[in-house]
Amino acid sequence: DISSHLETLLACFALLGGSLSAYSDFNSAGCDRIMGVAMFVALLHVALHARVWYWFQVGGEVDSVNYAVKRYAVFITVMNTLEAITWAVGMSLKLDSAMRPWVVLVGIILNLRLPQGFMPNDFHAACSKRGVLFILLLGFNLQSIVAVASPYFNYWDPTTDQYAFLFLACFLMFMIKLLYVDDTYAIAPQDHALLYNRAAGFFFHLGNFSLLLFTTVLGSGLNLLTHSFLAAAAALPSDAKNLVCGGFSAVVFSIAFIKSMHIRRVPTEPKHERMFFVAYVTQFVAILAVVFITARMCFTTDMDDGFLALLMRNEIEMLAFLVFFAVVLVALSWLDEAVELRLYGDGAVASEYRVEPFGFWACFKHEEPLQLEAMALQRNRASMLAQQSPLLGSSVMSFSNSMYNSFANLSEV
Repeated sequence: DISSHLETLLACFALLGGSLSAYSDFNSAGCDRIMGVAMFVALLHVALHARVWYWFQVGGEVDSVNYAVKRYAVFITVMNTLEAITWAVGMSLKLDSAMRPWVVLVGIILNLRLPQGFMPNDFHAACSKRGVLFILLLGFNLQSIVAVASPYFNYWDPTTDQYAFLFLACFLMFMIKLLYVDDTYAIAPQDHALLYNRAAGFFFHLGNFSLLLFTTVLGSGLNLLTHSFLAAAAALPSDAKNLVCGGFSAVVFSIAFIKSMHIRRVPTEPKHERMFFVAYVTQFVAILAVVFITARMCFTTDMDDGFLALLMRNEIEMLAFLVFFAVVLVALSWLDEAVELRLYGDGAVASEYRVEPFGFWACFKHEEPLQLEAMALQRNRASMLAQQSPLLGSSVMSFSNSMYNSFANLSEV
């Protein structure tokens, strides 16, 4: 509703303000501003989930949906309250206190969500809102790269190397965005990690957290690399190239890890099944190869020999190599969709044939109550919206019915 959208808007503004202090260390006033932003966002979550608790305070029976929502709201409210208190304590410490890094660590741990800390229908926000946050982070990284390059970029008579370097750095970020695909509409709701079982949902959240973390590492490495290249600062350490390669390797691995949390489906017809397996195995092998090669580049030193060490000696060649890897991975990520289009021509027709579950979590217990609970929550939300806006409520109700039909079709199969 309006309150959740308002919270997201205020959180984005707070993130924008806090990003101005992103380069401060723990013993600075900038760290206080970052902790203040974190406390403000935690209090926003407290207010929102306290409102959810107020709606469902009656609770009901222990196994009812209302009771589960109430327990969820209480858990999130308590965790975010403890997080806000932690940031307040950190802000009250002296700038030279040795406890400030530990306060930041505790705050990050309290922000993580255990399997009991999310509801099944959170996958709407987990896929859409978190995708927006990832795009914002990429935008901040691009803005930071341009800001670092501005004092040294020759706008009147730029060289070819300057053009090539900035183009490759920006294009690398763009390809990473294409590599990160929202699977909300590509897979059925019952195959989403948050709606399959709680363990898959927990690792889905963990993968998203690692993606944001390593994207920040990649952006920091590109900032250092931009400064050292355009400023020709030979006195700077050469670890910037290692940081970029390591960050890129971790980002690719995090994106692949997130996608592996969902259940994929292959057709029962043997020939078509082999085609899909070939597509998935090709994607898996390519991702492992890229992660391994870029990780080796990260640990390459100036004293090493070989092709990878040769690439690490030139910034433009190294960025071009990473961009090439990103382009190949983006092209391969469309391989299974190309097979589906070639065989069936339409996603609705393909869903009638692709019914055999495939994936890591397909071997584990399928928690059907999660899906039924999500369907019940969606229906409750639709009925509440129908009272306020009949047109909006009917559209949400139709979505609930379609999700219910998908569950029914799956059980029949």
